[in-house]
Amino acid sequence: MDFAVQSVIATGYEGTIVDIECHLSNNLPNIVIVGFANRAVDESRERIRGAFSTSRIMLPRKRITVNLAPADIPKADSGFDLAIAVAILRADGQLRNMPDGRQAFIGELGLDGTTRAVRGIIGKVLAGRARGITTFYIPAANLRQAQLVPEVTLIPIGSLSELYGHLAKTATLQPIVTGLGAYRADPPARQIYARRLDEVMGQAQAKRALEIAAAGGHNILFYGPPGTGKSMLAKALPGLLPPLSREEALEVTHLHSLAGHDYEQIITRRPFRAPHHSISYVALTGGGAQIRPGEISLAHRGVLFLDELPEFNRMALEALRQPLEDQVISVARSRAATEFPANFTLIATANFCPCGYYGSDNQCECTAAQLTRYRHKLSGPILDRIDLCSNVHKVRHDKLLAQPAKRTSQDIVRRIQKVRDRQAERFNSAHKLNADMTNDDIKRHGWLEDEAATLLNNAARNVMLSARGYMRTLKVARTIADLEDSKSIASSHVSEALTYRVQVTQDSKYR
Repeated sequence: MDFAVQSVIATGYEGTIVDIECHLSNNLPNIVIVGFANRAVDESRERIRGAFSTSRIMLPRKRITVNLAPADIPKADSGFDLAIAVAILRADGQLRNMPDGRQAFIGELGLDGTTRAVRGIIGKVLAGRARGITTFYIPAANLRQAQLVPEVTLIPIGSLSELYGHLAKTATLQPIVTGLGAYRADPPARQIYARRLDEVMGQAQAKRALEIAAAGGHNILFYGPPGTGKSMLAKALPGLLPPLSREEALEVTHLHSLAGHDYEQIITRRPFRAPHHSISYVALTGGGAQIRPGEISLAHRGVLFLDELPEFNRMALEALRQPLEDQVISVARSRAATEFPANFTLIATANFCPCGYYGSDNQCECTAAQLTRYRHKLSGPILDRIDLCSNVHKVRHDKLLAQPAKRTSQDIVRRIQKVRDRQAERFNSAHKLNADMTNDDIKRHGWLEDEAATLLNNAARNVMLSARGYMRTLKVARTIADLEDSKSIASSHVSEALTYRVQVTQDSKYR
């Protein structure tokens, strides 16, 4: 007779319910696993044999056939071990009083019978909850992550013998009801970064642009000669952002669990991803034989820092078009397709030329052909999606050792938090920022004064702003107005927003 036990497999960002059926027959003792299973699943036979032996649980001396349904979906997950073990015990009659179909078993077994953390536990619990599963038996090492998911019951399992005792009702384990979800932010994380902004001497305009970017979630490009502090400014941005909320931590932790090796870790800091310019297209966007998120998605709810932007592969840079516009990245491969969230703030740096000294006091050694080739690495559509562009000038040497202004970073952080609170109230959402406004939002919340509208229209006509550039300028002006505690957008706010925008639209690309 067949018995079905439910588990969950990660399929991209989502999950799929898998029914594990077990049939015992009077043939030579063996374990056969069918249902489009890869080697990681097939090798669970040996893990289960070792776990049963060390846990002193009788493994039926029969031919054990295990089916993973639906059979047309590839199975590439070691998290079926617990469910397969339970299915075998149930088919053998060792567990008679089994839970109903609203429970799922997720976990990998070691040869000593202990459970090991699995990848993507949050996505699996969310997928199971969406399909009516209320109770999840999971490895104890995954408990902290899984507790972020609200409205589920978790039973942490330390070993196969613990699970057997619980199901046989000889040693009941205590279930954990998550309620609204358990999460505690990490406040000191922000201060680690915040001090770095004070370490950058001068650069008042660049710091102002960074404040606007942090307040409204706008993309920003710093350009200038080498050694002027572009990278230091970029690395200061995470320290200006508010801590992750519980919902944001849930999303970010899930993505990092799918991609990383520390399956049980909870991400409490806003991600700051800084890939090298030699990164491949797949590593940036995500994909692979088993589709996993790339750097674009790992920066979700945080910052993606691309240092020396023109040095990146053009194909990889063009992949930024969709996430910068739609805040998601669609990954399609021959076997599967999925969509990962990618709502991040892009911060990039660039020099004027390959040697970096074009237009500065130092002599530039680049030829005209090198200059043209270097600047054309950044396409118009990519630059059009960058909201702020700021020049980072050289600083006089005698000012480099000067004492930074006191409380500068703290004041900026407080202003940014105040603006973000205003945006949360305006959009009735804790996650929506001015950079995320739709055209309808701009018309409803823009409150553009007549003089400001005239200035914007004249400037847009003179510098040939695209429709996207026009609307993005309005979004930046809205953030500047919020920083000034102004309900309406005045001409001064539009004028400042245009100073960051005009530099992107000129023929020299980003000068």
